[in-house]
Amino acid sequence: MRMKELSGLNAILGPGGLTARFQPVIALSPSGPVLHALESLMRGPSGTNLESADVLFEYVRLKHEESTVDRACVQTALQAAARLPAGLRISINVHASTLGRDSDFISFLVRTADENGIPLTQLVIEIVEQKPFWEPSLQDALNRLRQLSVSIALDDVGLGYSNYRMMLDCKPDYFKIDSYVVRGSHDDLYRKAVLCSIAQLAAKFNAQVVAEGVEDAEDLEAVAEAGIGLTQGYYFSKPLTVEEFLASDWAHFSPAPMQPASQISLPAVS
Repeated sequence: MRMKELSGLNAILGPGGLTARFQPVIALSPSGPVLHALESLMRGPSGTNLESADVLFEYVRLKHEESTVDRACVQTALQAAARLPAGLRISINVHASTLGRDSDFISFLVRTADENGIPLTQLVIEIVEQKPFWEPSLQDALNRLRQLSVSIALDDVGLGYSNYRMMLDCKPDYFKIDSYVVRGSHDDLYRKAVLCSIAQLAAKFNAQVVAEGVEDAEDLEAVAEAGIGLTQGYYFSKPLTVEEFLASDWAHFSPAPMQPASQISLPAVS
């Protein structure tokens, strides 16, 4: 059994074990969709069960190797991002436990970003956690990231442990609403109410909101009507390899600052 465990982890950490995909985060503006950022999404060893991100990170959590694999994901993401057009915001998922327990992680992040020519001002660290994690060291890590001008996003808002306590501890720059809340919101009064509530709460934090899992025009309209200005999902784009992104229309969009929700209207997208 131990050999199997080691072989699984070795496959993840070995050459080519992790590959990065980038999914556009789109700003809704009166003139149409604008590329706001790219979220790095990891895939595990090709041709194995670990290729799926869900299986990959569940395996990592079961083996208590979040920090080790988070470092590998950061390195993979930033090496791939170095091939993207300059000036793009790059969002990377990191476990709260990694930030809280790996005292050298932020130094590693800084070194890796510098090695790949990516300014820290263009990085967004998405905080993810599948179990409660409330240690003072997490606050220290978040404070240090802010001092370095790295933005903070709270992932999976509306689901799991992305609750009010995590909001208060993280004070995120971005609230990322889980797709469970977004999908089907166009004909669900309760989901619409949650979308509006999160948008209003985020405004009090002076934070922006990303609606994840937008897959059709109806849900996009519901998101825009709730005053949410950033969206992510298959309606605009699947996760792309660097080569696919460079060949796509999105590669020709220049990132633009987000507009206030009051100025957002639904873009004309076919």
